[in-house]
Amino acid sequence: MQNRFLTDVLTNRNNKAILERWDALALPDGWLVAGCLFQTIWNKQAGRAPEADIKDYDLFYYDANDLSEAREQEVQARVDKLLGDLGITVEACNQARVHLWYESYFGHPYDALACAADGIDRFLIPATCVGIRPDAIYAPNGLAMLYEGILSMNPLTPYRDMFEQKAASYQSRWPWLRIDQGGMI
Repeated sequence: MQNRFLTDVLTNRNNKAILERWDALALPDGWLVAGCLFQTIWNKQAGRAPEADIKDYDLFYYDANDLSEAREQEVQARVDKLLGDLGITVEACNQARVHLWYESYFGHPYDALACAADGIDRFLIPATCVGIRPDAIYAPNGLAMLYEGILSMNPLTPYRDMFEQKAASYQSRWPWLRIDQGGMI
């Protein structure tokens, strides 16, 4: 299924372009993650253009040597310069510093992470816990739930309010998605 996933996400020309420029981005422990991947899959399944309505493209990286917001902004500026011609929003986020701002932004606690993949593990919905880079695919929960459109709450981020809001947003765009409320679809 990983080959299918890679083939599918690369039908999105922006995902493909980001991966083609990967080495120039020079992100330590870097991953292309989240909506640009799973929304590409759901768009294809819905017969829509792979890039349709994807708000942004997220890059996770892990740099514990500099947890400053200023350093993260420098990385963002480099990403903007390298990918600006694509005409999309690409957001770079240092996963080593998420615990410093998450609770004040989202209202829930967030433990410090040890690597970028830990951030992927904590997406609100297990089916969406996916990341890629040129040499790897990371899908800690597998890919079946993603392709089946099953939305369930991630026990690593057990914030029902945030889950329900996110799941409702996804269902409004892809009505065929199914919400699993603790084993009950």
